[in-house]
Amino acid sequence: MERSNQKARVRKIRRSLRTRNKVRGTQEKPRMCVVKTNSHIQVQLIDDEKGVTLASANTNSKEFQGTPYAKKNVESAKKLGESIANKAKAQGVSKIVFDRGSAKYHGILASLANAAREVGLQF
Repeated sequence: MERSNQKARVRKIRRSLRTRNKVRGTQEKPRMCVVKTNSHIQVQLIDDEKGVTLASANTNSKEFQGTPYAKKNVESAKKLGESIANKAKAQGVSKIVFDRGSAKYHGILASLANAAREVGLQF
């Protein structure tokens, strides 16, 4: 049983590294990294050249606490996409590189990306 969990973990790490080998963020075009846990979603804009996080948002932050957007679902992903896009536009960033990690691009990730595109981010 434990051996199969270890194999699954290794496969997930390999998938995320395969994605991240192709994706690099710069000052002009930062990497938007999305992390999904069992109960929350986290998004960061990262400049890989300097190793700096430019902006971040997550469902357990103060702005979402006590609202229906404090959980991991499609509606909160849309709100999170709008929030990170507004933070990016405030810093003068209009183009990004999307990093989905080891997750498939559907459901929560697709709704987050589409909401960020509607606000004005290009990727």
